[in-house]
Amino acid sequence: MVKDLKLVDPQIYDSIKNEENREMNNLVLIASENYTSRAVREAQGSILTHKYAEGYPGKRYYGGCEYVDIVEKLAVERAKKLFSSPHVNVQPHSGSQANMAVYFSVMNPGDVLLGMDISSGGHLTHGHRVNFSGKVFRPCFYGVRKEDELIDFNEVEDKAKKHRPRVIVCGASAYSRIIDFKTFREIADKVGAYLLADIAHIAGEVAAGVHPSPFPHAHFVTTTTHKTLRGPRGGLIMCKEEFAHAVDTMVFPGIQGGPLMHIIAAKAVCLKEALSEGFREYQEQIVKNARLLAGLLQEKGYRIVSGGTDNHLFLVDLRAKKMTGKEAETILGKAGISVNKNTIPFDPLPPALTSGIRIGTPSITTRGMKEEEIEIIANLIDEVLSHRGEEKILEKTRKEVRELCERFPVSF
Repeated sequence: MVKDLKLVDPQIYDSIKNEENREMNNLVLIASENYTSRAVREAQGSILTHKYAEGYPGKRYYGGCEYVDIVEKLAVERAKKLFSSPHVNVQPHSGSQANMAVYFSVMNPGDVLLGMDISSGGHLTHGHRVNFSGKVFRPCFYGVRKEDELIDFNEVEDKAKKHRPRVIVCGASAYSRIIDFKTFREIADKVGAYLLADIAHIAGEVAAGVHPSPFPHAHFVTTTTHKTLRGPRGGLIMCKEEFAHAVDTMVFPGIQGGPLMHIIAAKAVCLKEALSEGFREYQEQIVKNARLLAGLLQEKGYRIVSGGTDNHLFLVDLRAKKMTGKEAETILGKAGISVNKNTIPFDPLPPALTSGIRIGTPSITTRGMKEEEIEIIANLIDEVLSHRGEEKILEKTRKEVRELCERFPVSF
């Protein structure tokens, strides 16, 4: 007997509906979030979730894989075309597992990993001590210069020559400037290291040509599919053909079992959408919106880390406002504006508090918001943070946020 979710599990149903309402009626400025299309969600929620398909197309350990083989082949073909990648593995369940597979395909426990320090904008999987990457391997880190908060390539080279890493990771989760993949590769070649470009945040911009591609410089490229690509939560690995076998066998059977075929189908859909006309224009608008919002906040007295942005995100230093990132996140959340607290370079506060917030524009750009709306959002952010704790301001802002969201609805 078929029963819908509301009857089977009303608590989960209510939570989902409440989340739907939150996403519809809040301004989501979290850089790592976006809205998928209905088509992506339809594929993700499909009956493909039933199918076990360990292995790869044509080489499965289960029967009945003829149709999921088609799905995975399409995902691979589209990713190759979109990123001009020689080889693609679409099975990683997340960006973290994509990085794990790459590391283990060319590294042994105890090998040196050189990554960007998380306080400068790096990611947990780039060698942080609490992550597998910092526990299994010997991490060392590069960062940004104090004077301009840009990647310090002198430090990158010095650390590479001193520690002789097996892998150098470039890419970030909170760095707002163009990443110079060519210079990273030149440094990697000097010490005989492999270069991994983690483009999880900027994948959509790379695909659209709005940010330079890591190819042909990187040996390996990893990404998530749920940020600027507007796809399901998942990961991809791209690499040169010479590493294809090592990567594929490390994904399966190395670190994963059966692939999530419903997610791979959703990845295929989002990749097709990214190949369509209009995707480049969308990515360009994301960057325009981020640059404008950063500039407007700067005019209002907020210090923007590195002075601005070249991509979809930027960091706001709140020390001049005598406010922590945690306070700002909480206050803006009460007003219907979602951001996340984030450390800034050389942050004197711990990660639980932080001196900054990270702001991103993918979600609001997906809703269709452009320059006129960005000016409104900048004013709303400033008004809330300048009158912290004032209930009248919060109530007024919530109303204005809701009105703005209603003008640019999310299609569920």
